[in-house]
Amino acid sequence: MTKHHDERLAHIAVSALIEELALAPKPGLPDPRDLTARATGKDHQALRWSARALEPGLTAMAAAARRAGEPTPLLREELGAIGRCTEHSVGLAGGGHRGALWTLGLLVAGAALDPSARGAEVAATTKRIAAHPDRKAPRRPSHGSTMAVKYGAAGARGEARAGFPHVCRALKAVAASRKAGATETQARLDALLTVMSTLRDNEILYAAGPLGLRHVHAGARTVLDAGGTATTAGAEALAALDTDLHARGWSPRGSAGILAGALFLDALPAQTRSVVSQRRGSASRR
Repeated sequence: MTKHHDERLAHIAVSALIEELALAPKPGLPDPRDLTARATGKDHQALRWSARALEPGLTAMAAAARRAGEPTPLLREELGAIGRCTEHSVGLAGGGHRGALWTLGLLVAGAALDPSARGAEVAATTKRIAAHPDRKAPRRPSHGSTMAVKYGAAGARGEARAGFPHVCRALKAVAASRKAGATETQARLDALLTVMSTLRDNEILYAAGPLGLRHVHAGARTVLDAGGTATTAGAEALAALDTDLHARGWSPRGSAGILAGALFLDALPAQTRSVVSQRRGSASRR
């Protein structure tokens, strides 16, 4: 891989995040059609702007992984340092996307380490990266650490150390919905609901506790059990869940970050095939 491919991976990742932001209706999450959200600075345009601020950091993560060549402890520490700097930059641009940065950063690094890998293979590579502790990470309380102590929730770090199982589930859900004839928007919403139906989302746990989390799980399953968002009953259940979660002020941001990771992996195949073919062509010319 080259610097161009590092930049390309970062661009694909940011595009995946922006595509996740554009989906609607996402239960409890910002709606790009909501003009009243502009008063809070959390409208779609503001979120898109801050998402763009991730691109330099994600490029640096891809470059770090490419240089390392292996998922070493030093690579894990370097990715953590880049991530913290990127989080600061995103904050200056408007904030948000912390969970997506964690997920996309590791997946971008995994894709850079193994350009021929796709889908679950990339997630498996990130598992090897996340297995190493970040010894230079600051020891300060967060929603994730609080929920880990209070409820034993694995959180984003647990997802990464397990090889992002919910990213893989979302990827399979997108493919299954497409095969069943759903539109691209419906397929992606079905994937989001698949994640929401089982993920121990720390944002929901923090806001509403275990009972609230079970409520979110049940609401997402109701949509899926009705046939998904491509059916009339499923679309009605989705609208009801969206209204309910917005009224309660519960936002499953962890699930949204997982979906962005799945959309990144979904967009990777053409890119990885291109990289591999270029490498083979270069080797044949030697």
